[in-house]
Amino acid sequence: MSRPIILGIVGDSAAGKTTLTRGIAQILGPENVTVICTDDYHRYDRKQRAEIGITALHPDCNHLDIMQQHLSLLRTGQPILKPVYSHKTGTFEAPIYIKPGKYVIVEGLLGYSTRGARDCYDVKVYLAPPEDLRSQWKVKRDTQKRGYTPEQVLQELERREPDSEQFIRPQRKWSDIVVSFYPAHDNTENGNGHLNVRLVLRPTIPHPDFTEIVQMGNGNFQSAIRLGLDRDMGKPVDVLEIDGHATQEQVNKLEQILCWDMPYLKNVCDRESNPELGKVTGTTGETLQSYPLALTQLLITYHMLKATQGFQ
Repeated sequence: MSRPIILGIVGDSAAGKTTLTRGIAQILGPENVTVICTDDYHRYDRKQRAEIGITALHPDCNHLDIMQQHLSLLRTGQPILKPVYSHKTGTFEAPIYIKPGKYVIVEGLLGYSTRGARDCYDVKVYLAPPEDLRSQWKVKRDTQKRGYTPEQVLQELERREPDSEQFIRPQRKWSDIVVSFYPAHDNTENGNGHLNVRLVLRPTIPHPDFTEIVQMGNGNFQSAIRLGLDRDMGKPVDVLEIDGHATQEQVNKLEQILCWDMPYLKNVCDRESNPELGKVTGTTGETLQSYPLALTQLLITYHMLKATQGFQ
């Protein structure tokens, strides 16, 4: 009996989880993907959280036991009756019946917070943008989509910081890949389409052989795409960096490395057939193409497809 391949995408509020998820789902085919947001497992609605004085980031504010149980059911291909939390109203809506597709993407704040939940994922990703950049993204999102003022968002960020430090960021250590989008030269005014990305590749899963990047003697190539060794949370890791100014030619070389043993990916590198791949929203609402984002989405999809082969 087949089972779904489950991807976890964990990160703090407005870290870019939904943007990353959208492109991956586009590659795999939306009809094949079930997306679960762990915010739906909040224990209290917005009004109750304010009365109690607890943030949505605190484990006690979430039904982590139910989330873990549902992940276990999804992993074996069983349906769930999932709760629904509305960010627009801050209240709960009627639960919905979810039958898992071939792939399940679970995104949210506390997806790796229990051992039982962590054991359900085939691939685990953690998003770690610089805090000043994440603050900009959160102000933009919450003012445009959730009806807050900038002052309210900044106050909420300050109030949440202790819980972010204690409960969200430590989950980084459980991930297979840490994704950090960051502005070039520490210039946070750079548009989202020109952000660089730093990918920490842990040896917990077998990554593509990127050593060809090191062997390329072309200085122009290595100025935009670099592979090196580092330590993350005390453990040795490979680090792949892709700059926002990378050219189409440089990006194609990296895509060839990704796709050479994965025929399915060769069909999805065509951005005309995958319009969401690498797409981000600019500061004034325009849609931009980000090669670092597109390659990050392709790399994560590569690992999901590899997990499928391993399970078969």
